[in-house]
Amino acid sequence: MPIPSGATGSFSLVITPDHLADRFKDATLPPVLATPVMIMIMENAALNAIKPYLNAGESALGTRIDVRHLAATPAGRRVTGEATVTKVDGRHIEFRTRAVDGTEEIGVGTHERVIIDLAKFAERLNAKFR
Repeated sequence: MPIPSGATGSFSLVITPDHLADRFKDATLPPVLATPVMIMIMENAALNAIKPYLNAGESALGTRIDVRHLAATPAGRRVTGEATVTKVDGRHIEFRTRAVDGTEEIGVGTHERVIIDLAKFAERLNAKFR
């Protein structure tokens, strides 16, 4: 089934101390949500937007992300990523994405994924270890 422009997905995560910049990256940083964790939330939202349209044996890998981290989030808050398909070009999918922490929008951006055949991908990956 073709992926429709406008398809949406979301992903939520309750932020724990392991998700904070001071634990995840560097102890001198403040105890707020690390940007790479926010990006992971946004990428999962994008994948969830297209999962219903993927065939058995397919998945989609992230190939590009361009986001702005707008506001700090402490541990204990639930962050929700939201993604909307904006363009489909064959196996290449583009998304508009954002993240909110229940109080405010904390991130916005764009994301791209490419649909892969899992078996073929595994073959190519295994070839790197030969």
